[in-house]
Amino acid sequence: MAGSTNNTSTTSAQSEKDLQKRLNRKVLALSIAAALGGFLFGFDSSVINGAVDAIKTDFGLDTLPFLSGFAVASALLGCAIGAYFAGRIADRIGRVPVMLIGAALFLLSSIGSAFAFSVTDLILWRVLGGLGIGIASVIAPAYIAEIAPKAVRGSLGSLQQLAITLGIFAALLSDAILANSAGDANSPLWFGVDAWRWMFVVCAVPAIVYGLLAWRLPESPRYLAGKGRHEDAKDVLASVMPKAQVDDALAEIEQSLKEDKENARTASLRGKLFGLLPVVWVGILLSMFQQLVGINVIFYYSTSLWSSVGFDTGNAGTSLTISVVTAVVNVLVTFVAIFTVDKTGRRPLLLIGSIGMVISLAVMALSFAQSVQVDGNPSLPGAWGPIALVAANLFVVSFGATWGPLVWVLLGEIFPNRIRGKALGIAAAAQWLTNFAVTETFPALSAFSLPFTYGMYAFFALLSFIFVFFAVPETKGRSLESMDDLKVDRGGRAAKAAAALKTSA
Repeated sequence: MAGSTNNTSTTSAQSEKDLQKRLNRKVLALSIAAALGGFLFGFDSSVINGAVDAIKTDFGLDTLPFLSGFAVASALLGCAIGAYFAGRIADRIGRVPVMLIGAALFLLSSIGSAFAFSVTDLILWRVLGGLGIGIASVIAPAYIAEIAPKAVRGSLGSLQQLAITLGIFAALLSDAILANSAGDANSPLWFGVDAWRWMFVVCAVPAIVYGLLAWRLPESPRYLAGKGRHEDAKDVLASVMPKAQVDDALAEIEQSLKEDKENARTASLRGKLFGLLPVVWVGILLSMFQQLVGINVIFYYSTSLWSSVGFDTGNAGTSLTISVVTAVVNVLVTFVAIFTVDKTGRRPLLLIGSIGMVISLAVMALSFAQSVQVDGNPSLPGAWGPIALVAANLFVVSFGATWGPLVWVLLGEIFPNRIRGKALGIAAAAQWLTNFAVTETFPALSAFSLPFTYGMYAFFALLSFIFVFFAVPETKGRSLESMDDLKVDRGGRAAKAAAALKTSA
């Protein structure tokens, strides 16, 4: 009998283990599908990299750096608008329908941009695509945070940034292939159409894939419970966690929703700190610092940048290929965050990333200070070119393993349920507007002084360290329903700033 009992116990344990594996695969698949919205962002933000010089030539923007910068950055204005309203719309019609809207807008933008006849309508099409990307950027982390078990929420939330880096890589790779096939981005390729236009046509592929995958996603259990569809919410929870945990998880969600309804007056984002709740400012500043370090300059302008300092040796694709290598580095280091965020925590990784960015950006500033003029063009003499290239990739490593993915994770976690949709929209909009400002000003700033420009980004990286140390709470292992009492913990000491992060009235 004892042997029979042991066999039964072993079989039961194995069955539970197999069940957990199936559930883990299911929640991973759902998170990957949702995170593909980040792929759209990465693809669109970097596809312009290979096309920007050709666009300047075709539309006569060589002497108009502000307008050429605006053509690159215009999509980010649409992103800010889409991000701002995405949470509100998602709270009304659901997460999945909003994902489908984002995919449709991006598809229209890709086709319109490919056949733009002037810089004006190119900008309009890119703003439209930006609306779709902004929507996806907010909904993806919110959906993942709401459907993922808290033990793996950080890792799954990091998939958003992994998708972004994969999108950047895919865009730069397709740009390089198309440009090299045609000779350069401004030469005709298939059917007599310039290669840079085909770069935008390719954008339609991820838009269609994202739309098809989003169509098959289940709705967020928190949204379903909020609409009174409790059985549907229970079914979704049962698909991502053991059945024994479903009732408790649903009860926690329903209790949170009940408290939100009873305390509707506290659902406002308004507070005493410059008109907003302190936790909202934490989200806004996290978003802004993620962009103020200048990461997207590397991916939007790197082809032109490396060409200008001597890495284009006559082959049209040399500097673009360097950009592809940088994108590969960005993809690989994102796995560092995925595998460590739920063990190490969010704050330690952010602090390490800030230190790495300060050092690498300072080295880039020093390298470009050595630039000399050769035949009217800037060039880095001796070893300074390779040093700048290594520093740029170390910067990407520092960012990609920390600030890139972890800001998206935190934005999906730090806000209490009652304000999550609105606050996430505000924070994401701040991110896109800051991205726009950095992207728009880089051409003028780089023309003024590259050492000054990268020195300024290094200064913002230093400020990001100070900000995280004093203001950013740790969210590792917490349920989303418990985010009302977040505290900043510096080395295990209770922080005086804890009270400032209280989000209840």
